[in-house]
Amino acid sequence: MRTKSLIIIALSVMCFCVANASTPSGRGIMLKVKNRPDGDTRYATLSMTLVQKNGSKRERKLSSWAMDVGKDTKKIMFFTYPGDVKGTGFLTWDYDNPNKEDDKWLYLPAMKKTRRISGKSSKTDYFMGSDFTYDDMGSRNVDEDKHTFLREETFKGHKCWVVESIPVGKQEIYSKKISWIRQDCCIAVKVDYYDKLNKLHRSFYASQISKIQGYWCVLHMEMKNIQTGHRTLLSISDPRFNVKIGPNLFTVSKLEKGI
Repeated sequence: MRTKSLIIIALSVMCFCVANASTPSGRGIMLKVKNRPDGDTRYATLSMTLVQKNGSKRERKLSSWAMDVGKDTKKIMFFTYPGDVKGTGFLTWDYDNPNKEDDKWLYLPAMKKTRRISGKSSKTDYFMGSDFTYDDMGSRNVDEDKHTFLREETFKGHKCWVVESIPVGKQEIYSKKISWIRQDCCIAVKVDYYDKLNKLHRSFYASQISKIQGYWCVLHMEMKNIQTGHRTLLSISDPRFNVKIGPNLFTVSKLEKGI
């Protein structure tokens, strides 16, 4: 009987280990998202629609470039429409080192002034009246949050990992976020952000996910402020990967000169 019991215990332990080996950790899942191949350089045009609670809309258009420099990423984007924001530029240098603060600059042509976005402002201020923070517009380091795998779940017909992420720092606008990560392409298709009172604050949705030039990319996304009813829609067109661009594009000087 004692031998039989030991065999049962051993088999149970083996089954437990196999089950855990087949499911990545929360951090492991978010690393898959972070490390998803997307080329060394990228270009796209974007349409941004700001939707008020009453349904009124404001349309904006942008051009965006990005380049990976080792494990760091540099991005620059310019508003091209309408006239009141045309020429406004945003430059960000996102560092892989979680202990190094990202660099962000906003150029306002009407004032002919470049504003440096501080670390605290980037996490709490919204980008150009949208529902995305300045931090949302950059690349967040995986270790800025503590990640916990919650469950597997099907969302809009796709099998997803559901991960809870709690920020390590205290400057964040959210207390936690819950992400639904599509397993086939390692893209977050839904993210719920909770405020400091643990109430749902914002919800992010990604749709029209396609493979272009061999890379998975999101062609449409929405961020909704649940508490105010305001929404921001982002549509991406003409995405290109591994385009010929140089590091001189991602400078404050280029930001101020425009495209």
